[in-house]
Amino acid sequence: MSSAVDEAGTPPLRERVYAVLRDDVVNGDIGAGTRLTEPKLAARFGISRTPVREALGRLVADGLLQREEDYGYSVVVPDLAGVRDLWEVRIAVELRGIDRCRENPGTLHDAGALRAELARWHRMLEEPPAEGPGFVLEDERFHSTLLAASGNPELVAVLADVHRRIRRVRMNDYLLPGRVEAAVAEHVAVVEAVLAGRLDTARHLLHQHMGASLEIVTERAGRALLATDTRDRRRGPATLDVRTS
Repeated sequence: MSSAVDEAGTPPLRERVYAVLRDDVVNGDIGAGTRLTEPKLAARFGISRTPVREALGRLVADGLLQREEDYGYSVVVPDLAGVRDLWEVRIAVELRGIDRCRENPGTLHDAGALRAELARWHRMLEEPPAEGPGFVLEDERFHSTLLAASGNPELVAVLADVHRRIRRVRMNDYLLPGRVEAAVAEHVAVVEAVLAGRLDTARHLLHQHMGASLEIVTERAGRALLATDTRDRRRGPATLDVRTS
């Protein structure tokens, strides 16, 4: 089937397999020590090997998996330089969202979208979320919404790709005591500044929030990468056991 969805509106089997494996890789449920093979995956999902092969090929193209010389696939373990580079791209793209409104008075943020997002984060100020890797998804939603409000969907697409590629590393940042509460407060401050028209202040706050220098970026990326590696080592080598629900 070549269409994105079948006649019943359900994504093709290869798309569903791809989505499950992609999420398990980026969320750390499939660790660096896990060997993925077409026969085991096909047996796990109860399907033929063809959609599995197609899903694995997409994950290789995404840079999330790599082929092993002997057989099968394994999770790509990012290096510090690669993570740092992606972190820099993230910062540049997000600051551009602020800058395009600063530089052109006719380009305005979507105030309605930002007010709705601000209300969410005010609720989190009152009842802080639990610390843990899952918070990275809330964080990504905030940054995507803020950037989308600046009106350039192509910037948002670039950010979505960067988020996907560094999520597995960044999620460890929210295991640190106090990091979640600090992020919530910083998000509120950024959006309040944007809505008040204080874009210079908003840009400064956003830059500080993500990392205002290469040294800070490198330190955060290195710390998160070390935490990812430690978690994978604790898990150790494993055979595939992906979640299908």
